Amino acid sequence: MAVAKILDEVRQALVGVDESQARSFVEALAGARRVFVTGQGRSGLIGAAFATRLAHLGKAAHVVGAPTTPPVGPGELLVACSGSGRTRVTLLHVEQALDAGAEVWAITQGSSSPLAAAASHAILFPAAPSAQPGASLFEQALLLFLDAVVLGLMERLGQTPQDLLARHANLE
Repeated sequence: MAVAKILDEVRQALVGVDESQARSFVEALAGARRVFVTGQGRSGLIGAAFATRLAHLGKAAHVVGAPTTPPVGPGELLVACSGSGRTRVTLLHVEQALDAGAEVWAITQGSSSPLAAAASHAILFPAAPSAQPGASLFEQALLLFLDAVVLGLMERLGQTPQDLLARHANLE
């Protein structure tokens, strides 16, 4: 079965992430008044899952494009997720957030991409060949990385799994 191959690929992608940048990202998220998340396709779905976890942490978190998303501004943070770092809609959101005075953290594979260049900060996953289709490797690594960020935020904010569960939806 290909599970071992996928796990090896994801492990290689995650060990390449700069640990000090990841810690700085956790601190930026902890200090942000509100957090906005953008990404398209599967990256966007993973970003939305991350915004949900931020809400469970008690952070004001919004998915860009949702009808209830307020305007972004100073003291706030946009997390932009794109494997290629070239997705036009995501780049437009970055430009708009920067123009509004928000801080932008990009998560991408492309160190020389327009997204990495435009963002205030970029967390880079090393580009690596993959046996998987499309951007699957980036998306898998993104999900696990953002879950690790949530664990770091839980520790930083003094939250327990029970605290998050208390903020989980009950209209299911």
